[in-house]
Amino acid sequence: MLEVILVNKKVWIVSSLVMLGLLLVIIALVLSQSFRPKEKQVTHKKEDSYRPVYHFSVPDKWMNDPQRPLYFNGKYHYYYLYNRDYPKGNGTEWRLATSKDLVHWKDDGVAIPKYTNKNGDIWTGSVVRDPENTAGFGKNALVAIVTQPPAQRDQEQFLWYSTDDGKTFKQDNEDSILPNPGVKDFRDPKVIWDESRHKWILLLAEGSKIGFYESNDLKDWHYTDGFMTQNIGVIECPDLFQLRAGDGTVKWVLGASANGKAEGLPNTYAYWTGDFDGKKFTADQDTPQWLDYGFDWYAGVTFDNGKAKDKLDSRYAIAWMNNWDYPNTTPTLKKDKFNGVNSIVRQIHLIKQDGGYSLASQPVAEVDKLVDSTQRLKTVRVNGSKTLDVHGTAYQLDVDLSWTNARNVGLRLRESDNEKRHIDVGVFAEGGYLYVNRTFTNQPDESKKYLESRAPLAQDTKRVHLKILVDKTSIEVFTDDGRTVLTNEVFPNLNDQGISLYSEDGTAVFSNIEIKHFRSIH
Repeated sequence: MLEVILVNKKVWIVSSLVMLGLLLVIIALVLSQSFRPKEKQVTHKKEDSYRPVYHFSVPDKWMNDPQRPLYFNGKYHYYYLYNRDYPKGNGTEWRLATSKDLVHWKDDGVAIPKYTNKNGDIWTGSVVRDPENTAGFGKNALVAIVTQPPAQRDQEQFLWYSTDDGKTFKQDNEDSILPNPGVKDFRDPKVIWDESRHKWILLLAEGSKIGFYESNDLKDWHYTDGFMTQNIGVIECPDLFQLRAGDGTVKWVLGASANGKAEGLPNTYAYWTGDFDGKKFTADQDTPQWLDYGFDWYAGVTFDNGKAKDKLDSRYAIAWMNNWDYPNTTPTLKKDKFNGVNSIVRQIHLIKQDGGYSLASQPVAEVDKLVDSTQRLKTVRVNGSKTLDVHGTAYQLDVDLSWTNARNVGLRLRESDNEKRHIDVGVFAEGGYLYVNRTFTNQPDESKKYLESRAPLAQDTKRVHLKILVDKTSIEVFTDDGRTVLTNEVFPNLNDQGISLYSEDGTAVFSNIEIKHFRSIH
């Protein structure tokens, strides 16, 4: 009897231990699920605003040309042309926004108001910090040189200065520091400090010429030389900087907004690599290269990476996403009371390619801070079309796209449920070019001349990597190393959010598909 009791006791103890162990396992599983971060589900959200999710946009009214951002006091200070009276009144002024990461922006209001003196409104120019007090306004004063069009006179250059870190500017003299020599186009001054020669350099857009000037005090300027352009229209917003390529070569880069449409070229940012001797620029070749092949990357400016010790390693760029052929055609004005969006800020590098040097650009890495959820899809082989089980309004889509004999391959983005509306990004293999086609969605060009932007691809290309940035009113496509980019305004219906793949007359392979959905910066 005692043995039976002892055996039963052992069984009870063992059973109890087993039950306790199972209970502990269950508790551990429950706790692990409770504390594990839940993966956010991507939903097909209903949208009711055209305000961009992650691109900088003007708070209200109108915005056009960016002014080169300046980094100090731990922030980028970004001025842009703003019209508080739009759409019923004219005239621009400088409005200020600041950012620590080039993604999130704080509005700081108007810094240089329009029509405050006899010289008219405030146009494009550039602002510099004067650490050696060369202009006499105090050490580290900000000096802005801008174009103004005085009544009954042509465009001239005027100086404004700030001693409160750029919040407000004033003039101590309303006279021009660069009077017009009698030409129609004489605008958009770009000022840089030439460290090796210890002087200020100023570039001006003078029709088809970029004029070079020098000064020791930002007030007294002397003409040194001019760089003539050919067949790319009236030059605007000139730019000059240095970058170092991976092989150690340092090049000067001269850039400008230009119009190459008559020659079948872009209407964006043209640039030349070459040498600058302090007075004149000598290009490596007469024909410019282009920083963007889309329709809507204009008035672009580049600026220093303020946080980098080596300023020659890389640089940033930003542009106005619009076009003077259709500047007022946008649903944002009616629905959200504003007209003006900037491109994503890009980081640009100098690369050696095809026996010369070119600029390559990618979206700034800080955009990744906005990622709300990420979807990764398996490799998809397509002969015809395939709709993905993915929806989105604001995202970055990366994909490796390859083909052998297919004629036309790509993606349909912001697609409607009935598949009739969409933006097409693809490669026309027969013609050897990359394209963005906005024919089948709402878009700004009522003339329908500018529906498909194209960029050349190397002969016999059979594979490309696409990085596509999609937002409420824009699409930006970066290929491979970023040498080729296309930026376009688009206005798809707010709830067109589908994505599909297509391949005509052959099979295409879509691999390494990754879609990062962005949360709002507002």
